[in-house]
Amino acid sequence: MGVRLPTILGKAIDDASRTLNEQSSEDRIVDLVECLERMDTLMADLSGNAKLRPIVDDNEGDVALWNKEIAKYFQGKDFMNAPWLFAEAYKYRRLHECFSVSKYWKDYDVFYRQKCDTFSRSADAVFELSMRFAEPFKQSDNLSESEKSEAERLMFLELTQVCLWGNSTDLSLLINMTEEQIKSLQSTGGDHLAATEKNILGNHLGDLWETVKVLREKTGGRIDFVLDNAGFELYCDCVYADFLIQSGLAKQIRFHGKRYPWFVSDVTKKDWEWLLNTMVYGHLFPKASEAERESLRRLGARWKEYEKDGRWVYEQHPFWCTGYTFWDLHSEAPDLFLHLSRSDLVFFKGDLNHRKLTYDCAAPASTPFDIAIGPMANAAGAPKICSLRTIKSDVVVGLGGEGDTLAEKLDKEEPGWKISGKYAVVLLSEGRPGEKVRFA
Repeated sequence: MGVRLPTILGKAIDDASRTLNEQSSEDRIVDLVECLERMDTLMADLSGNAKLRPIVDDNEGDVALWNKEIAKYFQGKDFMNAPWLFAEAYKYRRLHECFSVSKYWKDYDVFYRQKCDTFSRSADAVFELSMRFAEPFKQSDNLSESEKSEAERLMFLELTQVCLWGNSTDLSLLINMTEEQIKSLQSTGGDHLAATEKNILGNHLGDLWETVKVLREKTGGRIDFVLDNAGFELYCDCVYADFLIQSGLAKQIRFHGKRYPWFVSDVTKKDWEWLLNTMVYGHLFPKASEAERESLRRLGARWKEYEKDGRWVYEQHPFWCTGYTFWDLHSEAPDLFLHLSRSDLVFFKGDLNHRKLTYDCAAPASTPFDIAIGPMANAAGAPKICSLRTIKSDVVVGLGGEGDTLAEKLDKEEPGWKISGKYAVVLLSEGRPGEKVRFA
């Protein structure tokens, strides 16, 4: 709150200033100058630790939710003494307000350039995956049924890890990174994955496979992804979702993104469309070979086909951009909870979603995941949930009976282990699917 958020806001102001310098229309220039003035006010509030004021009514679907929460829990709180999760989310909502009340710049994304640029610097990992997966997934006819089943299980586990570690590139946490550092974080080769599995401290991969493999026998396996970062992570999510569709493990995938720019790198509809269109039509990787470009085009074309025929659906509910944790999802967004309850499995990607699932609570590391996520596991109709998260903040749960001892050992031996992104969790809840959802 004291260093990182002002740095991020400063970069956002630089981006808007750069856009201002590219404009020629006086009306648009004056309108953007006013946006910049509102950003300067936000910077003064953040730096001066001002009290949290209500959100201005800018016709967004979340204004009432925000102001109810501020009035109920955070009256008189400031940026530094309100709970970190809420204060951080509030800052991004205020940043959106700087533009949402304008005439011409309502949908402007101050992080868009940064998101596109990070993906463009991920060429090695992007092509490693596209060259492998452009061809539709096909099992060899020479394999026995048990060999086919084992090959599919291994592919599922590998792609689950690709999806997990794709979360390493988080722009709100990695403010300045060299190309080499990005490459090392994004290495997706099989050997690398075998080495990194030991860093999955809460590891329910086996249970996850058992859960997913029975979906094929159901008439309509539906899997949801509550997305985290745009760019390379979203690309990894899509590679994973592509396999789930091709293998018949899921018949439909629903992706949940944000309605406006959020925590720097979170996926918006614009990011989603940019990724798919850039894969098919873009010239983002000038050094790529024709075979590499073609593999990316084929992958992108297949994904666009999924979207066209309804097997992939992109959605954006206002609740995802509020300060509430997911413990309040069933009470504050019952329509969304009901919608998720119809899914066979909901993946929550990344650190912020994990913090919201667990109430950002200082629970012991041995706390079972089902206990830590409260109503998201035990409310009637709660779907099965899998959190795929590289650990980048203080909350760590679901490490099993020896979890507290392990956490203490890491605290001593690797003091920064909770923020380094070196460790991860793959945690699965039981859920209460099939029970009728009841709302008070």
